[in-house]
Amino acid sequence: MKNNEIIIAGFGGQGILFAGKVLAYTGLVNGYEISWLPSYGPEVRGGTANCHVIMSEAPVASPMITKPTALIAMNLPSLRKFEDAVVSGGLIIVDSSLIEEDVKRDDVTVIRIPATKMADEAGARKLANMIMTGAFVKATGCVDFDGLVKGVAKCVPAGKDAILEQNKKLLSMGYNYGE
Repeated sequence: MKNNEIIIAGFGGQGILFAGKVLAYTGLVNGYEISWLPSYGPEVRGGTANCHVIMSEAPVASPMITKPTALIAMNLPSLRKFEDAVVSGGLIIVDSSLIEEDVKRDDVTVIRIPATKMADEAGARKLANMIMTGAFVKATGCVDFDGLVKGVAKCVPAGKDAILEQNKKLLSMGYNYGE
């Protein structure tokens, strides 16, 4: 695995920080060095939220990411804010249900996935973040699907089997999108 430096960004209430936590635990339980740094506006719900996640084979020197290898953008302001920071050859995953504009760069891989629409259709609108997370893991190959499931299992409280199963279902939808 190469070093993955990921920025996940969107509105508060979209599960941005939880998606980052899932990726961080996924890296941790799969033997990688990790860092998770959340950031959100004062309103939280409806305000802006983003988090920096680093998954690395080497120790992480700093949790701050200035040149992300990947961006998961769940709203247009977040895409515009972080798009130019992604390294050339990097990855940008866009929730095309909420972002109609195209990524302006042609030197990055872009995945457009209608995560919010898919989550709505699955009866779990608040889990569009898990669809985006599944798509990221598939696109990068940082871990396999079972490795991702181990990560989300660490984030869902024990005894909440229905919630865990719903999260796994939506992770799978993102992981298998386009197949």
